[in-house]
Amino acid sequence: MDSTGPAEDTTRAGRREWIGLAVLALPTLLLSLDLSVLFLAQPQLSADLNPSASQQLWIMDIYAFMIAGFLVTMGTLGDRIGRRKLMLYGSAAFAVASVIAAYSTTPEMLIFARALLGIAGATLMPSTLALIMTMFTDAKQRGFAIGVWLSSFMGGMAIGPVIGGALLGWFWWGSVFLMAVPVMVLLMVTAPVLLPEMRDPDAGRIDLLSVVLSLLAILPVVYGLKEIAQYGFSAVAGGSVLVGIVFGVLFVLRQRTLDSPLLDLKLFRSRTLSGALVVMLLTSATISSSIMLFSLYLQTVRGYSAVESGLWLIPAATALIVTSLVAPKIAQKVRPAYVAAAGLLVAAAGLAVVSQVGTATSLVVVLLGFVLVQAGVGPMGSLGTEMIVGSAPEERAGSAASVSETSTELGVAIGVATYGTIAAAVYQNLVAVPPGVPAEAAAAAGETISGAVAAAEGLAADTGAALLDSARAAFTSGVNTAAGVAAVILVVLAGLTVALLRHVGKTGEESPAPADAGVAMAAEREAR
Repeated sequence: MDSTGPAEDTTRAGRREWIGLAVLALPTLLLSLDLSVLFLAQPQLSADLNPSASQQLWIMDIYAFMIAGFLVTMGTLGDRIGRRKLMLYGSAAFAVASVIAAYSTTPEMLIFARALLGIAGATLMPSTLALIMTMFTDAKQRGFAIGVWLSSFMGGMAIGPVIGGALLGWFWWGSVFLMAVPVMVLLMVTAPVLLPEMRDPDAGRIDLLSVVLSLLAILPVVYGLKEIAQYGFSAVAGGSVLVGIVFGVLFVLRQRTLDSPLLDLKLFRSRTLSGALVVMLLTSATISSSIMLFSLYLQTVRGYSAVESGLWLIPAATALIVTSLVAPKIAQKVRPAYVAAAGLLVAAAGLAVVSQVGTATSLVVVLLGFVLVQAGVGPMGSLGTEMIVGSAPEERAGSAASVSETSTELGVAIGVATYGTIAAAVYQNLVAVPPGVPAEAAAAAGETISGAVAAAEGLAADTGAALLDSARAAFTSGVNTAAGVAAVILVVLAGLTVALLRHVGKTGEESPAPADAGVAMAAEREAR
């Protein structure tokens, strides 16, 4: 199946396509794993390279920044030059950057390597999803394939700490990067044989000014939201978000004047695509902070290590994987909007459970709540992604995939900032620092529970225990409040999902929105 235009017939995928899906799942899992695995390596890395506090932050953050910033550009570039070709270039770059990162001798070298990894990762994410749309033209098979793709991404997030802990137990910190090399080599060897090529034959040149504007729109927003999540609102963080919004407006205005825009705004004329994007953005914003807060709860309140916390995350990740794969099957008999909305209500129920936990609540109850949250978000992840990418013409699948993933990245940043701020505000209002704690340690303990845990290590036993008890109770209350707010919002989102997407037919049925969008674009190309 090698094409440079839209497929004209719908055929069921065979063995070659399913093996190809397995090949695509590996880099997807690896990309998400790279987002979480470095947290464990940071102590060894810091001891070896001795980075400053600012350099440590850039080592951790630059990878996600580059992925978010370049997704739109790379998704559109794949539509132009070919998604398989772009993925092969990206996998080679990812392998080389991984080796550079593993053997970095200075903080600056590692920051540079992490930035390259992020740019290379941005070529892989939309390409893998767009190729799935090309390989699986049967709607029922495609829904399951997208569920596998999403499961690989979320599975990588969950098992990252576990794999990282195992590698660091036997090797040095650079080993967490080298595991990418054989995966990328396998992808480069098998992709030309197993994966089809697909591109837009009518695409024009990439507009470099649009690329710059897209970066200036996305990167400041992500940076500002991350700063708010870590340190609270400040003029710098707020100004950064505002700058990004201004450049975002300029980016949109620029696209409206181009014959061959970087991002075709006509994609958003599809009710399905626009509605699914809104719901996916708001859902990721509401759910994203739960993983961060739950992991922090396990480590600071329950006292588990990062590796142990990763193990406790596996049941929830498994629940998400199962519902991501099952939801497309159910959507063959029930309209996807109702399936996704039901999932959001399940997630809301899980957050309601989390909103009631205390420092002494059975861990089984806490885990049950988090499992329900992840199980509930799975249907929206797989069905929403399919609705977004499936509603675009086939030659625009890369652009649609990049828009889907960019909205998710922005949603994560918004959610971590918003709900992290809620939890932090409650913590700071409730924590009581006992007398006798040095001023600097008291200030740190009053800001975050991590600061309280670090401060307690240098205090007398009774004073340290009192500080920890107060900090743990205050942090748990913060988690309770954030979970309660998120639960209410998810109930509203369930209703919004039905309102915006109930027109989408059951999987396998004809839906007028995608066809209308494709006809409109085809007519415009003919007019040119």
